[in-house]
Amino acid sequence: MKKLLIAPLVLAASAAFAHNCPNEMKAIDAKLATMPALTAADMSKVQSLRAEGERFHKAGKHDDSMKALGEAKKLLKI
Repeated sequence: MKKLLIAPLVLAASAAFAHNCPNEMKAIDAKLATMPALTAADMSKVQSLRAEGERFHKAGKHDDSMKALGEAKKLLKI
């Protein structure tokens, strides 16, 4: 009985997490718009990770997307 009640909550949480990718991309884009002080290598890495995150999101690979976007945010210190 408890499993029947928990399953929809887990699915809802997964769906909410999956749809957070666009918000993460917006946060990265907003920070990039401020021209943060990054080395050229770090800026290139952030841009690559951001693009990778978007590709994963569009492919439905939200866990991979969030991982890539999280790495980009770490480099941007957000």
